[in-house]
Amino acid sequence: MLVLTRKKGQALMIGHDIELSIIDIQGDQVRIGINAPKNITIHRKEIYEEIRKENLSAIAGKNTDIQVLNEKFKKKADSASS
Repeated sequence: MLVLTRKKGQALMIGHDIELSIIDIQGDQVRIGINAPKNITIHRKEIYEEIRKENLSAIAGKNTDIQVLNEKFKKKADSASS
């Protein structure tokens, strides 16, 4: 992990097209401005983790649905061939 020290009004660049600016510092809170291309998604980490969990749950649910459908199809195929 790269650790940098910045003061209010200073910025740093990530690659050629993402700029992080320190907008304000009050006590233990820092306001950060992010200038990035529109195709870059930006989320607070806790929100990102929630989205990730929801996506994994959705995938797991779809896999379960597919398994149930496969079992039903297999039973139909078995009964048709009997």
